[in-house]
Amino acid sequence: MGGRAIAAWQPRRALAAVRVDGFWVFALPTLFGTVALSVLVFDHFNPVNNVAIAFSTSAVAAVIARMALTFRQNTVVLQMSRRDAETDSLTGLANRRRLLFDLEARIEASTHTILLLFDLDGFKSYNDAFGHPAGDSLLTRLAGKLAEAAKPFGQAYRMGGDEFCVIADGDAVDRGPIVVAALRALRDKGEGFEISSAYGAAILPEEATDLSEALRIADTRLYGNKDSRRASAGRQTREVLLSALYERDASLRGHLSAVARLARAVGERLSLPDADLQELVLAAELHDVGKLAIPDSILSKPGPLTEDEWIFAHRHTVIGERILSAAPALARVARTVRSTHERPDGMGYPDGLQGDQIPLLSRIVAVCNAFHAMTEETPYRSALSVDEACAELQRCSGTQFDGAVVEALLEVRRELALQLVA
Repeated sequence: MGGRAIAAWQPRRALAAVRVDGFWVFALPTLFGTVALSVLVFDHFNPVNNVAIAFSTSAVAAVIARMALTFRQNTVVLQMSRRDAETDSLTGLANRRRLLFDLEARIEASTHTILLLFDLDGFKSYNDAFGHPAGDSLLTRLAGKLAEAAKPFGQAYRMGGDEFCVIADGDAVDRGPIVVAALRALRDKGEGFEISSAYGAAILPEEATDLSEALRIADTRLYGNKDSRRASAGRQTREVLLSALYERDASLRGHLSAVARLARAVGERLSLPDADLQELVLAAELHDVGKLAIPDSILSKPGPLTEDEWIFAHRHTVIGERILSAAPALARVARTVRSTHERPDGMGYPDGLQGDQIPLLSRIVAVCNAFHAMTEETPYRSALSVDEACAELQRCSGTQFDGAVVEALLEVRRELALQLVA
């Protein structure tokens, strides 16, 4: 009785569905068809019951129908697999695989083609601020707009991440309207964000007759465009911040420009690449931007600072990093500025970094800034001579200042002295 009660209490289980697939999809119809065909063959030599003949004939027909249905299903699955393999799962646009196939076909046919690559500006910040689901939604929305914009001219693709592509018929003369339409489609703006895009183009077959070369040309122009835009944004931000610094303290104009010139010379002596030299100059010019948040009562105090005032003043590199990080074009410069008062012996601030933990650009700015600070006259102390300042740098080499950077600065000063003598 108890067992029946327990059985009655248990929820009713759904009957397990019997699924026949794989080998048995072909084995069972083949088995039944063979048996039915055997009956029909046997009937040719020894007549059998008409009912058996009817069942055998129906079985053969059913096997043929089942095989036809299986073939149709497999064809549909194959078509879906091919479509999925050539379609971006998130946006529904054709993917990179399809792009390479279409572009190769156009190159082989020598079709006049405009290849446009696009990369979103501001998407990473949007993703970080609003989360990946919102980022996916934004990509899907922009992809739909791009597909509609490209439809009159050609086809849109998603390369992956926040990179898109358009292939269109035409040549360099036809490029303008297509670019305008695509850039307008890949633009969005809302509360706290703005998305735009940079592009690079290649014209086929005039500029390339090879798939990899076509993509390389477009990709190079795309990132050249992005770098140019970043540089422009960085220059504009630099001008604003320097203006604010000069308004705060007019004497900084000469000091910062002198530190920047010397830093460039030292960077060239150390064989830094051009991109690093540009960031070094910006960091040298803007390394004091955090002092905008330090009160004049501390910055201009004629006597020694109290412990609390020192703590507050030492925050200026962190504040400078925060100010510069607000401009994406100056993100790397911001990290350099943060570490311009670190020391190889670990006694610097704000993070107590040691040796090579300190970015090289920060070490260069620190040495150049110290040299000019020592050789400048101020209301509170007399300036050292160039020789005295160089001697002080050598004395503190390896502890307060990076030894290799100090040596590079001394070589620059020696070369300058020789030029003046000549």
